[in-house]
Amino acid sequence: MIRAATIVDDRQPALQRLASLAPLDVAALDALARASNQAQTIRARRELVSEGREIAEPLLLLRGWAARVRLLPDGRRQFLSFLLPGDVIGHCPQPRPLAVATIVGLTDVLVCPAPAAEPGSALGVAYAIGDALDQAYVLAQVTRLGRLNAQERIGDLLLELHERLIANGMARGSSFDLPLTQETLADALGLTSVHVNRMVQQARRENDLQWKGGRVTLLDPPGLARKIGRTAVRVSATVGPQPARGR
Repeated sequence: MIRAATIVDDRQPALQRLASLAPLDVAALDALARASNQAQTIRARRELVSEGREIAEPLLLLRGWAARVRLLPDGRRQFLSFLLPGDVIGHCPQPRPLAVATIVGLTDVLVCPAPAAEPGSALGVAYAIGDALDQAYVLAQVTRLGRLNAQERIGDLLLELHERLIANGMARGSSFDLPLTQETLADALGLTSVHVNRMVQQARRENDLQWKGGRVTLLDPPGLARKIGRTAVRVSATVGPQPARGR
């Protein structure tokens, strides 16, 4: 690990994402500021957590992309879920928890210790909702792999990432940076790289997306969601904008 100076820009996506889950009070913000002063950089392709090993402490992802992955003896791999700034890694209530999957940095990542939080506190509520969302994303991945066709899998994953990047402020409108190769997408979606490329080209022809220079633009996210039958993940009434109530 390499010690890194922490600046406001590094913390902002994580703070925005946690604040989107639950209002953060002064105590939560102070705890997060203190934790971010211990931030460390881990280089791409390094393991943050190793499957089967004890989790030393939960980590808050401040910058960069990581992923849960299962590695098979013959070298094949399955990405189970992606981790973005604002996600907490290894948050487990049991004593001396063991990692059930390896977590690897897909890019250089900046992490800090996730501050301890009492149940019911502002930060505790944000962690609880984040844990529920984490489970929902894994279930969405199971559904993608089990029931969606190749084109639906790509559209569903890109819509999920777009929603998550909006929550932490890393998406601009319907555009966002996607630091994933088509090989990585193939290993996440149970496809070959050739098939992913073919489906991306088809999505371009159908005006579902643009993908250039590592940046994706979804041309009509609501229309794409209707096309593939996707409903945005919701686990709490505090997540996302709430409909206005009539008098």
